[in-house]
Amino acid sequence: MPTPERLNEIFADKLPGYLGIVVTSISKAEVRAEMEVNQANIAPNGFLFAGSVVTLADTSCGNGCLANLPEGASGFTTIELKSNHLGTAREGTIACVTHPVHMGRTTQVWDAVVSHRQSGKTIALFRCTQMILYPKGDLEQTVHL
Repeated sequence: MPTPERLNEIFADKLPGYLGIVVTSISKAEVRAEMEVNQANIAPNGFLFAGSVVTLADTSCGNGCLANLPEGASGFTTIELKSNHLGTAREGTIACVTHPVHMGRTTQVWDAVVSHRQSGKTIALFRCTQMILYPKGDLEQTVHL
């Protein structure tokens, strides 16, 4: 099981790190992460860039998938991410909580809710589907190619 500290270290020089995303907890059943609202993630219109909120949710769902990779899997990739943006924030912290919906051998589906920590207001809802990756030889055997 990856730790929040290890994930934050890995992401430090990647997009989540540049956006200030911090993983605060991870388990097989839930991932929590947060991001401070600042000038780097505010659009010229004064609201959060939708892409920064999407990155927070995708990172959280991906970490959940990583913590739940089936035996023999070599990784995963996001194949679909649906978002509904319901609000925004201009200051404070937005927090993401993710939970698994489907935990299959070839796909996983995770739901995420992003909210404004200070007000409790829901900012966005997400559903993320990941395809589980296997080494080529294992995949061919699994699907009998």
